[in-house]
Amino acid sequence: MLFRITGLSPKPFRHLFGLSEAELLAKGVERHVADVTPGYPDRVELRDALPGESVLLLNYTHQPAPSPYRSSHAIFVLEGAWARYDGVDQIPEALRCRLISLRGFSREGHLRDADVADGHCLEALIERMFANHSVSYIHAHFAKPGCYAARIDRVGSA
Repeated sequence: MLFRITGLSPKPFRHLFGLSEAELLAKGVERHVADVTPGYPDRVELRDALPGESVLLLNYTHQPAPSPYRSSHAIFVLEGAWARYDGVDQIPEALRCRLISLRGFSREGHLRDADVADGHCLEALIERMFANHSVSYIHAHFAKPGCYAARIDRVGSA
């Protein structure tokens, strides 16, 4: 089964790039400079920031569905990220190297399946979840901090 993993669009974050610390804090955003890798996983390019690169820590509504599962959480965005990750049947290293929680949702945004796997074993779990036709899309989360990581869709679905 073909699947597509996508990062977030950079457009909603571009207005934050280059703002002063005071301007960011007024918007509830913090700037951090990566000092290790892995450690600061960007949700746009789906890669870990390299030491010395700047990331923005902000709250993001990753599950906007009008259901009890509506949710937001803190995420890192690489300051200056320009193009979102879009890969078919490829697991980006930022997911591959971590424990990942997958949550399968219906079109209406209701949880239909959930499980945890080592990033090296995600393909089988994705395939199992999409075998359930009530699962329309999957959200990947970094399991330990619980933060949203990426969206997974069947190829050919929205």
